[in-house]
Amino acid sequence: MATLKEIGAELGLSAATVSRALNGFPEVNKQTVDRVREAADRLGYRPNRVAQRLVTGRSGMVGLIVKIRPDMSADQTFFEMLTGLTAALGAMETDLVLAVDQDNDPITPYRKLLERDILDGFILNAPIPDDPRVAFLQERGIPFVMHGQTAPDVSYTCFGIDNAAVSEDAVRLLGSLGHKRIALINGQSRYAFAHDRLRGFEAAIAAESLHVPDAFIATDAETEMHGYTSALDMLAGRDAAAPTAFVCASTLVATGVIRAVKDRGLRVPEDVSVVGHDDVLPNLDPAHLDPPLTVTRAALHDACVPLAELLVAHVKGAPTEQRIERAELIVRASTGPAPKGGETQWP
Repeated sequence: MATLKEIGAELGLSAATVSRALNGFPEVNKQTVDRVREAADRLGYRPNRVAQRLVTGRSGMVGLIVKIRPDMSADQTFFEMLTGLTAALGAMETDLVLAVDQDNDPITPYRKLLERDILDGFILNAPIPDDPRVAFLQERGIPFVMHGQTAPDVSYTCFGIDNAAVSEDAVRLLGSLGHKRIALINGQSRYAFAHDRLRGFEAAIAAESLHVPDAFIATDAETEMHGYTSALDMLAGRDAAAPTAFVCASTLVATGVIRAVKDRGLRVPEDVSVVGHDDVLPNLDPAHLDPPLTVTRAALHDACVPLAELLVAHVKGAPTEQRIERAELIVRASTGPAPKGGETQWP
């Protein structure tokens, strides 16, 4: 493994200049930084974390605190993000420290880790409206990046998708197909993304001059059972005429909706259209469902590199930045024209 002195000898630079280049000091020009980093990679240099912290004041470690749930062992989303973030940060010589939140107070685990003075910043996940973690970290000047947003306009560094647009695009598609009775099977209302999905849904429904009964909106964990039981109840038409289309919080929810439609003796999309949201997870391909599922698509693993880049840049002094992307709408066979008369046609 090469040393700073050996890299300097290779390039005709002092060890101090090599150190400054590798640690992002602004007085070193970009051409020199690029030369030093190329040589460091080629010679197999690995930084000494203790020395690095003495020079930069940074440890090269960031934290992710997660709340343990009973269903976490089956949560593909969690493991997809964990492995992706670890790899993305590792490519930038930064380690991810994982901690478990076992307290009722969401601030306690952050306070405990900050008291140890070992982390440069945090990645925040699963934001809620008025998230107390934001104010706590901002008041202490601790760098962080949030996956998602707590509100439409925020003042902190974040990366995510436009969740309001996810619902808007789905409703617009269904409206263009003549659907007037559209239901939303949303995620848990405590999370900010679900608030945004509902906000976008209501805005799009209003723009289409449609009316949605309260019974056409359901919220719960994003499981197949949530989709199944919610759709089965709505299709019974006890409180209102049955919906002809469903907007679903996830592909998993949509699989439950499709099963409910079929159990009611109906067909997708001839009687009922279904739109899901695809996070592109292993073992759950919406293109291979029966019928192939129309989705708004935003690959979850694609968020890992931007989150890592934004946090590392923020730790090094970059200003706050918000990157919000729009999910791609992919139309497949689960959506079609509304049945004649605008209501579900029973067999």
